Amino acid sequence: MFTLIRAEQAEKTYQELRAQALKSLENRIKNKKAKVSPIEGLFKQVHKTLELLQQNPRHPGLQTHAYDAIPNPISPKEKVFEAYAQHRTPGAYRVFWCYGPGKGEMTIIAITPHP
Repeated sequence: MFTLIRAEQAEKTYQELRAQALKSLENRIKNKKAKVSPIEGLFKQVHKTLELLQQNPRHPGLQTHAYDAIPNPISPKEKVFEAYAQHRTPGAYRVFWCYGPGKGEMTIIAITPHP
């Protein structure tokens, strides 16, 4: 099990998605609608991805692989990885991460639509 550390941009994105999902949920309850909005679903997927990363970064559903286009902010010689939060979706969200800075820690660099 890893301790997750979110970089500033990743934390900002996570909190924005969370706030939008909560606002959507409040409106859905207020209007007595049952159907979950896309933003609620997106937040749930991103949150689940982070939970799976924390437990097992090699979980098959994450389709984790190295990603060379982003430099590692902690140790430039080490790899950055990409994990899928969504599949087969236009602009599917991805979570970019690296190991460190300490043992048993993982830094979430970015949460973003697929570049």
